[in-house]
Amino acid sequence: MKQNMGVTDKIIRLVVVAIIAALYFTGQITGTAAIILGIIAVAFLVTSLIGWCPSYVPFGISTKKEEKPVP
Repeated sequence: MKQNMGVTDKIIRLVVVAIIAALYFTGQITGTAAIILGIIAVAFLVTSLIGWCPSYVPFGISTKKEEKPVP
């Protein structure tokens, strides 16, 4: 697995996870919406931690900046 997520992408996903968690724990979302958003939050959390998003692969997307070779 080659990492395909940049720092900004990871931060945005973690912010979304925090918002979903806050909405859930304050009782703003319940039922089916809570389950669906919970699954999305878990997926975002895992992909942020490992730096690889499987949905980017078929489209050849990468938000990670290319590393410059050290001279």
